[in-house]
Amino acid sequence: MSDAHLPSVDRELRRQLARGAALPGPLPLPDHEQLWTALGDAVEGGKRLRPALLLSAHAALGGTRHEAAVQVGAALELLHTAFVVQDDVIDGDEVRRGVPSVPGGAAAQAARHGATPAGARRLGQAAGILAGDLGLITAMRTISRCEAPAPVVEGLLDLFETTLHATAAGELADVRLQLAPAADPAPLREVLAVAELKTALYSFQLPLRAGALLAEAPSEVHSALDEIGSLLGIGFQLVDDLLGTFGDAQRTGKSALGDLREGKRTALIAHASTTETWPALQSLLGRADLDDHDASRARDLLTACGSRAWVEDLAHWHLTSASEAALRHGLPAALSDALEATTAQILRGVELTLPGPAHPSAGTAPPRAKEDQPA
Repeated sequence: MSDAHLPSVDRELRRQLARGAALPGPLPLPDHEQLWTALGDAVEGGKRLRPALLLSAHAALGGTRHEAAVQVGAALELLHTAFVVQDDVIDGDEVRRGVPSVPGGAAAQAARHGATPAGARRLGQAAGILAGDLGLITAMRTISRCEAPAPVVEGLLDLFETTLHATAAGELADVRLQLAPAADPAPLREVLAVAELKTALYSFQLPLRAGALLAEAPSEVHSALDEIGSLLGIGFQLVDDLLGTFGDAQRTGKSALGDLREGKRTALIAHASTTETWPALQSLLGRADLDDHDASRARDLLTACGSRAWVEDLAHWHLTSASEAALRHGLPAALSDALEATTAQILRGVELTLPGPAHPSAGTAPPRAKEDQPA
C-alpha cells in the first residue's frame, strides 16, 4: 500500500494532540497534562495500518481530497489508540508494544509516589478510561472539521458513530464470553461474530469505507469493501489470537500468558473444546497463577489437538479470500494491490513472531469444527 502521505498523518496527529493538551489554557491542570502525554505516547509506535488503508482506497478510487483524507486518517489512528487504551483497562494489560500501557504506566507512577497496590491499580484504570475518552472526542472533532463538503462530512460522522457503537458492543460481548462457565465454551460462530464487531468493523471496513466516501465512490463499491473488510478483519483477529497464545513476546510486545490466564474465548479455544484434549486443557485456562511451565503445556495441547493449525488455516482462508474478493468485484488494480500488501503484512507478522513450522495449507477452504461455519 502507498504510504507517501503517512508523514502527513503523523503531523496531523501531533497537531490534534497539541491542540487538545492546550485546551484548558493557562489553568494549572497537571492531571490533564498527564492524560494527554500518555495519549501521545500511546499513539507512537503504531504501524498506521488504518490510515494507510484509507489513503490507498481514496487514491485508488480516484479521490482528490488529499488533505481531508489525511485528517480522517489521523482521526482513525486516534480512534484506534483510544480503543487500545481502553482495551488495556478491560484486559488488565500493563504492557503494550513492549512498553508500559497507559493504565500500566499511570499505576507504576502512582506506586512510586506511595500509593497502595490497589490504589495504584485504580488510578491506572481511571487514566486509561479517561485518556481513551479524550482520544474518542478528538477523533470525532477531527472528522467534523475535515476539509470535505458538508454531505461527505455528515456521511463520515454517521459511519464513525455507527462503527463506534458496534465496536463497543463487540468489546462487551468479548468480555461476556469470558464469563461463561469453563465447561461451556462459546461456539465458533459467536467467536467470529465478536471478531467482526470488535476488530473488522473499525480496523478494516471503516478505513476502506471512509476512503470510498471521500472519493464519492458508488454504492456497489461500498458493498464490496464491506465484504472485503469483514474478511480481512476476521483474519487479522484470528492472527492476533494466535500471537496472543503462541507469539514471541519480545517481538509482539505483548505477553503470551495473558489470553491463557484470562481464559479468553478465542477460536483456538472454540476448536479445542470439540477435541479429546479439552478436559486437560480446560483445567489450565483462566488461572491467574498460570506459570510458564503450565502455559507451555497448554500450548502443546492446543498444537497436538490440531487447534493451532486449524486456526492458522482459517486465518489464511479469510485473508486470501479478501484478496480474491477484490479481484472478483473488479476493484481498481491499485486498490487490489494495496489489499494484497495488507494481507501479506499480516501474514508476515505470523511468520516473524510465531515459533514452529509455517502453515502448510494457506488458501485452502476453511476447516470446520463440528457444525460451526466460518463467517
